[in-house]
Amino acid sequence: MEKVSGESSAKVCEYLTFRLDREEYGIDILKVQEIRGYEPPTRIANAPSFIKGVVNLRGTIVPIVDMRLKFNCANAVYDAFTVVIILNLHQRIVGIVVDSVSDVMGLVPDQMRGAPDIDSIIDSDAIIGLGSLDDRMLILLDIEKLMSGLDMSLVAVT
Repeated sequence: MEKVSGESSAKVCEYLTFRLDREEYGIDILKVQEIRGYEPPTRIANAPSFIKGVVNLRGTIVPIVDMRLKFNCANAVYDAFTVVIILNLHQRIVGIVVDSVSDVMGLVPDQMRGAPDIDSIIDSDAIIGLGSLDDRMLILLDIEKLMSGLDMSLVAVT
């Protein structure tokens, strides 16, 4: 527990923050296994375009999802900042390609707001809400729900 405003305590949730195009997103830090530099994966025939392929990670075959393509970002450029976040979701290892990783941010409930009710590419069930800290606004994702969506089917939710 961490003190907030000097007198009351609240549960701090930690999120790994990353960028896709001009937006900043956050995912539960407990779902993150590791962060790696981008290496082109082995392409799988007939896979959706946002599934870039697979990599061999210490003997485990890991599907790689390019979140920029999944979220219809204007341009997916692979450069020195491009990273793969390796996630451990329901005993399934999945990698997601993002533009860059920012930091780990702790948010208390007062800093989180519900997701706006708008149509978007992201399944609304996969958006936990919006987090704000100073002048930063994060889109908080439930990465397990996102990876278990009908178009992804990468994680079986039990």
